[in-house]
Amino acid sequence: MDKKEYESSLKSIETENIVDRTFYRPIGFKIAKLLKNTSITPNMITVLSIFVGVGAGFLFYYDNLLYNIGGILLLVCANILDCVDGQLARLTGIKSKIGRILDGFAGDLWFASIYIGFALRLANEYGTYWFFALAVLSGMSHLFQANITDYYKTLHLYFISKEKGAEFQTPEQIKKQHAQMKFGISRMFYFLYEWYTTLQVKSTPKLQQMLTQLHDKYGDDIPEEIRLKFRAQSKQLMKKYIDLLTFNGRTLVMFVIVLSGFVWVYYLYEILVLNTVVAISIKKHESLCESLLDK
Repeated sequence: MDKKEYESSLKSIETENIVDRTFYRPIGFKIAKLLKNTSITPNMITVLSIFVGVGAGFLFYYDNLLYNIGGILLLVCANILDCVDGQLARLTGIKSKIGRILDGFAGDLWFASIYIGFALRLANEYGTYWFFALAVLSGMSHLFQANITDYYKTLHLYFISKEKGAEFQTPEQIKKQHAQMKFGISRMFYFLYEWYTTLQVKSTPKLQQMLTQLHDKYGDDIPEEIRLKFRAQSKQLMKKYIDLLTFNGRTLVMFVIVLSGFVWVYYLYEILVLNTVVAISIKKHESLCESLLDK
């Protein structure tokens, strides 16, 4: 494997966790290399990943070990495809803002199908549809957790370089782009994306103060000393807390729970454990930003 080309297919080694670095990304790179000179686009891969990932929820509906193992394999394949679309985009230069939004939306659909599959399975088993309340709470929790995780990872990229952090945008920038777009599905996606980024900003007041102060003082040319200091502490927070909120952090636990047969336990993990983790992550990250503000 060409190490330089492989690293160019990643957003950044710093934001990749160990499972991605050792399993998903190397496989994704090999597939992306095979597709590099074809007519297949990253967005085509994203759409395919949606169908594959949603299939996992269908198989998790059944209280059957073979079906459940099949669901796990489908979800693993969906995440490999999720890696392929991004790596193919970086290898070919075929990038689009809609592609990035669609990529995040794909993961939400995978997990929505899983939460519904679990609820239907439990309704059949226990004779009550109250489990759909847990499914809704889990879905809402997941959306918020994924939102914050994506924000902190994109912020980390911004502190690596302006080029790496090009996707780090404010709601004002997105609102301006949205206003200039023609009516259609792309405009609808941008409306949702505007809401998505507004929630990120509202959840991180100290971070917004820090960014405003840095921008007022340095513009886009943040000194390397500040960049390195922030990244060192941000990386520690990612390893300790934020990685638990990623696809790998949640699915490793999910797979064990699915194989045990007690799928209702995953709802509790999502609602109680991961919401606690995201609350701690925000608190720790806000403290980091406040300490940099004080200095």
